[in-house]
Amino acid sequence: MQKPPIRVLVAKPGLDGHDRGAKVIARALRDAGMEVIYTGLRQSAEMIVHAALQEDVQVIGLSILSGAHNAIVPRLMQLLREHEMLDVRVIVGGIIPDADVITLKQQGVAAVFQPGSSLDEIVEFIRNATGRTAAHPA
Repeated sequence: MQKPPIRVLVAKPGLDGHDRGAKVIARALRDAGMEVIYTGLRQSAEMIVHAALQEDVQVIGLSILSGAHNAIVPRLMQLLREHEMLDVRVIVGGIIPDADVITLKQQGVAAVFQPGSSLDEIVEFIRNATGRTAAHPA
């Protein structure tokens, strides 16, 4: 019996209006057989968690280029705890200084993908984090 596809919500939180990278990631995940829900620009943490709850996703991918990750991620993680969504993995991509990566992971972020990360690396991380290795994607 085939498992349903991995469901990933891709979001652009905050006032960052640059979404080309998020769209590239969304397309790569879709091409890898995942169901992708793209929320669009200027999403609040509340909007993202609400969408993740409604869409029953396993992964939330945040694309942040604005430097607002230290304000947005803690709020998002708090909301996930409040909604008992601790099984949802959160990944962050974008312009994240090395010094902030450890802090984000301590807050519960599963992975941080900085500039230069490959699409294959992101796909494989999501598959492994959700128990769907490349050899057994279904």
